[in-house]
Amino acid sequence: MSERLVVVHPDPDVLAQATAARLLTRLLDVQSVRRPAHVVLTGGTVGIKTLAEVAASPLRGAVDWSGVHVWWGDERFLPVGHEDRNETQARTALLDDLVARSGLPEAHVHPMAPLGDEEGEASSPEEAADAYARELAVHAPAGQPAPAFDVLLLGMGPDGHVASLFPGHPGLDASGATVGVHGSPKPPPERVSLTFETIGGAQEVWVVAAGAEKADQAAAALAGGPVTQVPAVRAVGVHRTLWLLDSAAAGA
Repeated sequence: MSERLVVVHPDPDVLAQATAARLLTRLLDVQSVRRPAHVVLTGGTVGIKTLAEVAASPLRGAVDWSGVHVWWGDERFLPVGHEDRNETQARTALLDDLVARSGLPEAHVHPMAPLGDEEGEASSPEEAADAYARELAVHAPAGQPAPAFDVLLLGMGPDGHVASLFPGHPGLDASGATVGVHGSPKPPPERVSLTFETIGGAQEVWVVAAGAEKADQAAAALAGGPVTQVPAVRAVGVHRTLWLLDSAAAGA
């Protein structure tokens, strides 16, 4: 049975700093017993702030980044380099520096395909989702659709969505590894997301949320509210699920 733990930090800055330290420690623990490690990143204010804190941490240098693969839980279906893409923000905050100075192989960075007509780009969210499913399968254990992610980070919106799986949307019930999303209530309307099937295969899932506007849905998810209204309730890891909140999101 998956362990669930709720950790409350006083404010968003401390939350990001503590999550960064926790992530680096988790990578070090994994690398002490096996390689490679697989981590799934999230976007959003706290998600990107966490990556910036990883970049600034003295523990960063202790990780063997050549043995880490980086994935995303969802992506906004926009052209490469667009400022609203999670990939773009993550590269600016951390990944470009890890590639340039810390030995992270560019081939270990696995972005979802952007909108476009060039090689490696996609003409629809479904095409991008299918391409990502194939990429996941390449690095998965035999017979599995995706790696057994060591850490899968998720933000949560005020409506309780995680990744790009929104209340009442068809993607909640999607099968397979990935899904194309249309009509997102939060712009942009087209996105690509891991499915709950894939999220649920992660060894550890961490939901990171800050702000009083998240408090009601965090409480509803922790109370087991219906997934159609509170998608975050299905963000559960195989071995461990962490809810990392600031005091406002915890309703404190």
